[in-house]
Amino acid sequence: MAEILVLVDHVDGEVKKVTLELLTLANRLGEAAAVWAGPGYEGAKDKLGEYGAGKVYVAADEELTSYVVAPKAALLAQLVAERSPGAVLVAATGEGKEVAGRLAVKTGSGVLTDVVDVAEGFVAEHSIFGGGIIAHARVKTGTPIIAVRPNSVAPEASPVTPAEEQVSVTLSDTDKGAKIVERVVQEKGERPDLTEAAIVVSGGRGVGGAENFKIIEGLADSLGAAVGASRAATDAGWYPHSFQVGQTGKTVSPQLYIAVGISGAIQHRAGMQTSKTIVAINKDPEAPIFELVDYGVVGDLFQVAPQLTEEITKRK
Repeated sequence: MAEILVLVDHVDGEVKKVTLELLTLANRLGEAAAVWAGPGYEGAKDKLGEYGAGKVYVAADEELTSYVVAPKAALLAQLVAERSPGAVLVAATGEGKEVAGRLAVKTGSGVLTDVVDVAEGFVAEHSIFGGGIIAHARVKTGTPIIAVRPNSVAPEASPVTPAEEQVSVTLSDTDKGAKIVERVVQEKGERPDLTEAAIVVSGGRGVGGAENFKIIEGLADSLGAAVGASRAATDAGWYPHSFQVGQTGKTVSPQLYIAVGISGAIQHRAGMQTSKTIVAINKDPEAPIFELVDYGVVGDLFQVAPQLTEEITKRK
């Protein structure tokens, strides 16, 4: 079976959930081989092995994470030339998509982004036009480079003992064009990251004000969920823009998405329509959100959401 390279997305040695999803997908398509760039590998190798990384290419040089994006593309380009993998999988994050684009140019290969699944023959599935159309595409030239949307694949443990291979890459002056001079660690709350959360609870215009977002937060906390917001809510200043879900915000694909007081404009649907199960609470029975939900509750969110929170808390 062909080797499938997976670029490990990590922060200070902590492997992000999307990498485990990519390893799961890679093992469906061939033999997963993780590519580690920068320091911190020792603390992460067990996790990579747990999710099926039969091989790990370790490039531990700190220089690879001292510059913006380009060194990772150079490392992958070298491995593509030397190992001739069946495909390269990266996370469809801001950084991951830029790495994919640079790698495609370096290797003369085709690139597919915002992919939600990959079938045999490296046929990629895309959810486009706000999720209204499912499209399939395949790279015709070079090595398929595929950026997969986080939460599109359920990670499955498949424990192995990885074979490790140390690699190095010589960076050009172009690769060193943008240097990272400072890192600021953003304080993390107790809630999961919005783009990686298995459950997301989002509030919209119907919440009525910033002070009422405590209802959304209470429901989210009862479920161990992340909090999201519609563009209307963030534009009104009720919740930070970094939590916006939608076409101009973040794209999420959790196992469960609960939309509270959100009408369901196409821009919002574009950011959450690939969620596995969608629940909506809205007092307007004609709200567009009800066109795509699995379960809909027509009612006053100020009554329904607190009752739901109370019932969930009782069952814990």
